[in-house]
This record gives sequence, C-alpha cells and structure tokens, in this order.
Amino acid sequence: MSEKSQLMLMAEYNQLMNQRIIKASENMSSDSLSENKGAFFNSVIGTLNHILIGDCIWLKRFSTHPSAYISLKSLSEFKKPDSLDTILFSDLTSLKEKRSILDNILIEWCGELKEEDLDIPLKYVNFKGEVHNKRFGDLILHVFLHQIHHRGQVTTLLSQENIDFGETDLPEIVPHEC
Repeated sequence: MSEKSQLMLMAEYNQLMNQRIIKASENMSSDSLSENKGAFFNSVIGTLNHILIGDCIWLKRFSTHPSAYISLKSLSEFKKPDSLDTILFSDLTSLKEKRSILDNILIEWCGELKEEDLDIPLKYVNFKGEVHNKRFGDLILHVFLHQIHHRGQVTTLLSQENIDFGETDLPEIVPHEC
C-alpha cells in the first residue's frame, strides 16, 4: 500500500471516528459536555474544539505547500484561533457541522495528494514563532495521530459517564484482500 493510500485510509477512519464520537457525545447534557473533568483541554467540548483547531491550523499550513492544493482553498473561511484551547463552538450542533466540513476537506485533499509531494519539506511557523522545515508526509501523519490521541481522551471521558463509544479499530474499514 502506498503512503498516499494509507493517508486516504486514515482520512476515512478519521471521519468515521469523528462522526461516532460526536454521536456518542450527544448523549451528554450541555452542562456535562462543558464540565471540567481534568482532561488536557478540560472537557469533552473543550477537547473536541482542540481537535478541530489542530486540524484547521495544520490544514492552513498545508495550504502553503508548493503543490497548491485546490481542495484546501476553502480553508479561508476558517478563522485561525488565538490559542490551542479556544472554544470555537460551545454547542455540539455547531461543532458537528464544522467537523463534517473539515473531514470532507481532509478526504478530498488526501485524494488530491501526489506520492512525490509527501517527500517535499514544508516550512511553517508554530504558535511560539519557531520556524520548522519538515517532511510533508510525516506532518500529515501527525494530524491523524493527534486526532486519535485526543479522541482517546474523549472516549475515556465518555466512559466515565457510562457512555459506550463502541468500536475504534482501524481494521473495521480496511478493505478485504480476498
């Protein structure tokens, strides 16, 4: 399987897991969603916002790649957050709408990637003002791993509320070979 194919698989997995985590979170009251539970980003809604913010930041950075991806042009409508813990959406309905848009952009963009683009370094500046120049394919993988990490935190918070998130394993969507 090519690296691009793996990234496409991750984008599809990402979309499915985001849909499931939001659906499971809909079983919580708005007070429970925003209650500080001691997680990195305090609450379920705080963590879901952080995942969205991380994706926006990275995809905006990716839009500066020399390959000039058409599918990332629509990111101009996404405002760059001031910090990684900003609450862009305090309600799940609004967050779900933006999450869906962003997941569709991710899938379309991964389809647009070219294998040779993945080796071209991407130069970017982080929140601290530090300049980095790193292999593009590795940065893309980071976006998916970042989401997995924080969705794991949300599933823990959901289980503390006796909400079963269900299946999270990638092989569920891996195509059969025979």
